[in-house]
Amino acid sequence: MKMLRPLLIAAALLAPLAAGSAAGRADNGLTALAGIERGEWTLRGADGSSRTMCITDPQVLLQLQHRGATCSRFVVEDGSLGGRVTYSCPGIGNGATRVVVETPRLVRIESQGINRGLPFSFEYEGRRTGPCR
Repeated sequence: MKMLRPLLIAAALLAPLAAGSAAGRADNGLTALAGIERGEWTLRGADGSSRTMCITDPQVLLQLQHRGATCSRFVVEDGSLGGRVTYSCPGIGNGATRVVVETPRLVRIESQGINRGLPFSFEYEGRRTGPCR
């Protein structure tokens, strides 16, 4: 079953692309992310981990596992309070990310996918903690 899990995750990530959702579109980001404040953010994981990052472009939250990689994105859901994207990074992997914007200073992020042949899955609560240093 452990060996089957990565295949099931990959199939779940690619299904929206194959189905061609009427709500979906090829794009670079989510509308709701335009409303969050730029600055230093702390992302706290459900597992107790945390990381701090300077956010000048909120769209980076869509592919935290593949940050900085050149990836193509497909918007599955897009609304004023958040949405969902799938993305593919040739030669590296792929992912699916869901973002909920609670306030301009608080977001919730769920992401899963494949990175260099290995599965990943995480949930973060992100809070703006001040200006970038």
